[in-house]
Amino acid sequence: MRCLIGLIATLAGACLCAAGSAQPPAQAATPKVLRYAFNAAETGFDPAQVNDLYSRIVTAHIFEAPYKFDYLARPFKVVSNTAAALPEVSSDFKTWTVHIRPGIYFADDPAFKGRRRELVAQDYVYAWKRFFDPANKSPLYSGFQEEGVTGVDALRDEALKTQRPFDYDRPVAGIRALDRYTLQYQLDAPRPRFVYTIADNGLYGAVAREVVEFYGDKIAEHPVGTGPFKLAAWRRSSLITLVRNPDYREVFYDGEPAADDTAGRALLQRFKGRRLPMIDRVEVAIIEESQPRWLSFLNREFDLVWPVPLEFANQAIPNGRLAPYLAQRGIQLERIVNPDRTLYYFNMEDPVVGGMAPHKVALRRAISLATDVQREISLVRRGQAIAAQSIVAPGTYGYDAAYQSDNSRYDTTRAKALLDMFGYVDRDGDGWRDLPDGTALVIRYASQPDALSRQFDELWKRNMDRIGVRLQISAAQWPEQLKAARAGQLMVWQLAYSAAAPDVQDGLQLLYGPASGGQNLARFKDARFDALYERMQTLPDGPERLALLREELKIITAYAPHKFIVHRIVNDLSQPWLLGYRRPLYGNQFWQYVDIDDSLRAAH
Repeated sequence: MRCLIGLIATLAGACLCAAGSAQPPAQAATPKVLRYAFNAAETGFDPAQVNDLYSRIVTAHIFEAPYKFDYLARPFKVVSNTAAALPEVSSDFKTWTVHIRPGIYFADDPAFKGRRRELVAQDYVYAWKRFFDPANKSPLYSGFQEEGVTGVDALRDEALKTQRPFDYDRPVAGIRALDRYTLQYQLDAPRPRFVYTIADNGLYGAVAREVVEFYGDKIAEHPVGTGPFKLAAWRRSSLITLVRNPDYREVFYDGEPAADDTAGRALLQRFKGRRLPMIDRVEVAIIEESQPRWLSFLNREFDLVWPVPLEFANQAIPNGRLAPYLAQRGIQLERIVNPDRTLYYFNMEDPVVGGMAPHKVALRRAISLATDVQREISLVRRGQAIAAQSIVAPGTYGYDAAYQSDNSRYDTTRAKALLDMFGYVDRDGDGWRDLPDGTALVIRYASQPDALSRQFDELWKRNMDRIGVRLQISAAQWPEQLKAARAGQLMVWQLAYSAAAPDVQDGLQLLYGPASGGQNLARFKDARFDALYERMQTLPDGPERLALLREELKIITAYAPHKFIVHRIVNDLSQPWLLGYRRPLYGNQFWQYVDIDDSLRAAH
């Protein structure tokens, strides 16, 4: 699975030593290569078309937004990236002005026809508009649309109405390049947290129009950005190889760890002032099965296991501590409660589990009540999770560790009573419950074909067996299931969502009506929920916004379009020669901040 980089020796100028013999040619430095694996396949590298974590990790290292999250700051801090300073913001949070730093260049590419291509404000205007172009079918359209950038949606509406290409050349009031390096956003309503959107490098990185036009429908295979790395090779669902971008500007290691962050302050002291990136190459293998991924790390083929597969958690981190046999090898543990939530969603347009009729709500709530979360945590997750009470992820706005809801309740007696009350009973004596109209009740559950997914499937089967509900499991690769989910073809699917920013709004978007078919895979639509969501967008953080959030959580619990299961405890292990690693809470960036010391590899 390794891809070797060719080495070319550089010849030193000929000279004579004191004894009169010629010195041997100097050898080129051995490239520093970071090797690790994803446990699911990527989908592509066009920011306007990706929506999975794995692709976004790659795009976050190729493209650059105006801002980024400080690698060392905890809980978080937004800092300048391609922008010269933090944005100038009007008092009503509706006008945001950004000054782009001159002298930043895109990675060299044939699309530029041999010319150096400088980053300009217009590249961000173009990148934003691409999410609205119907031809791109962006799954993130609804998220960008709800930011309320004035006039962009009208361009989309015109393209849809006339069936003509999206007019990128027409200026709009909401996003303008005031001059070569000045970018201004005009929003229809206040957006106090808009800076989080323009700090998402994986999605809102600058895109050069000529690159998109040069590669056409192959653009997902040819990402070209201003970031620290560039794509060198890609074997779909197998291996992703990136190399240092030789056109990357001078950027030096810095950060602002908290005063009590001992580990963060040690990293700052060690690396401050080093030019980034510190490594030359990144090779990411796609290995869906846990055992080969784990063994590759133990056999020193990978520098990082991200994270420890659940099947091996007990032997790697017994009682939450690094196992002595790994500590003796100098292996390092990074352990956090991830800002995420795992869930399964019900397709609200499905004729069996969807809809807002009382008997449909009762079916969803009964399935939720029959889900044994604690058993999942102890058996399948090996204790590496905490039960989720709601959609709000740890570390994001509004999370309260003391909050309790019916979402976490496990009660098969109550589940059976609900089903009985609403007519889901066994009418033909085959041992399985039927629909109220007498036809067979079958829950079609989407899954993946790897060994770990099969453990979740078995638990799901036991849960449904206990309440007499027949379960039909359909396994397919992750990208295939995601495609089917967006098309509304799945009935029930379990997956995880990591927070992209430290606010709850992105999580709530998973149930926002206009996001149906995009982020809202459940296709849940409720007018009151949507109104609360839109109001929350405009408010600054505070008691009023928190009160609206609590009301939204009650709506979710009442209608049960989602069952929130756990927040994962992630355990990343790094080899002793991988230096400077810490899992980023937001932003998905860490490659440029780590170093490889091959002398330590030899010592261990």
